[in-house]
Amino acid sequence: MKETIIILTGGGPAPGMNTVVGSIAKTFIAKGYRVLGINGGYKGIFSKNPNIVELDFILADSIFNRGGSYLVMSRYKPTAEDFEKNFNLELFTKNNIKLLITIGGDDTASTANRVAKFLHEHNHKISNIHVPKTIDNDLPLPLQRPTFGYESAKAEGARLATTIYEDARTSNNWFIICAMGRSAGHLAFGIASAAHYPMTVIPEMFNKTPITLDKIIKLSISAIVKREILGIKYGTVMISEGVFHELSNEELTNSGIIFSYDDHGHPELGKISKAHIFCELVEKRLKELKIGIKVRPVELGYELRCQSPVAYDLVYCTELGIGVYQLFTEGNTGCMVYIDHLGKVKPLYLSEIQDPTTGKIPPRGVSIDSDRVQAVIKNIFHFITESDYAAASKYLENPEEYDFNKILNW
Repeated sequence: MKETIIILTGGGPAPGMNTVVGSIAKTFIAKGYRVLGINGGYKGIFSKNPNIVELDFILADSIFNRGGSYLVMSRYKPTAEDFEKNFNLELFTKNNIKLLITIGGDDTASTANRVAKFLHEHNHKISNIHVPKTIDNDLPLPLQRPTFGYESAKAEGARLATTIYEDARTSNNWFIICAMGRSAGHLAFGIASAAHYPMTVIPEMFNKTPITLDKIIKLSISAIVKREILGIKYGTVMISEGVFHELSNEELTNSGIIFSYDDHGHPELGKISKAHIFCELVEKRLKELKIGIKVRPVELGYELRCQSPVAYDLVYCTELGIGVYQLFTEGNTGCMVYIDHLGKVKPLYLSEIQDPTTGKIPPRGVSIDSDRVQAVIKNIFHFITESDYAAASKYLENPEEYDFNKILNW
């Protein structure tokens, strides 16, 4: 029987999933391997009747540039009991599987190591290589290399955000937009910067003061009033959903939001409209200030995950897929595939980016003090500073409370 590799996808989708799968399949098929894909993520490995598909060249060639994931994804995370009672060992032994390739986040990667260890303990030696993805771009890859999917999600987000901004300008309205980003503001800041939004609020901005709902509201109104002073009757405020993760329990309770949590303990932010919540809070404050401006909410989330990959990710994901084969032939296992700034394929181990004490991977945030970020803040953002106090007093009893730098304690 031919030596076989098997591919699974875990977590949520990102543009380029199919590019990685298609590139892996084409490469290994050309080298004489049989390529299997498993639907349902890890659920398939812990099922007596897994939904398996064999990937040939024609199938791989038909999906490599498509959005979404041809292989059905899942956030399923097996328990110790699942390994004891439900692990499908025959799937690996009967199909002569030599390599498990996983595509997903850090939870998917760590589970792959558990699977490989379990197989070794049951006398079936297997290699495992992980391809990291997230549109949040918060995985701390060396030298600030992006995670695949981010550039495509940012491009689609910028297209939508530009349309929203044009609506604001056309109708003299304000919009509150919220973008995905569990713990970092890369996507929100990247989209808003591309669309020249006058205010963006991301968790990294609060590096010298705690995040509160009041501060987020004040930053939004600072931009609105500044534009009023400039005679501009429209605008947009981008807020990263990641600010929710930094709010205290008291702040979350005061917000009136009741969260549900996923299997990994993360608030299921996708089930609520953050834009609607912030819109209501900002509009309520505007009414209290007797500023006759209405705002409207727009959520940018699931629209960004399954779009077709842009050229950047088509190339990047092709390189990652081919890189899996290179690492495998070099004898690497238990690692992620990584391509450095010089285009060299290298293995990256979880231990290299994990916190040595907690074992968790700290998220990579936006470098808020970098020149490129500060340039946008200082030149594209609109907000109240001390020089605006006299003009802002027409709208605000205490303009100092809405001073951008004082709100953030910068």
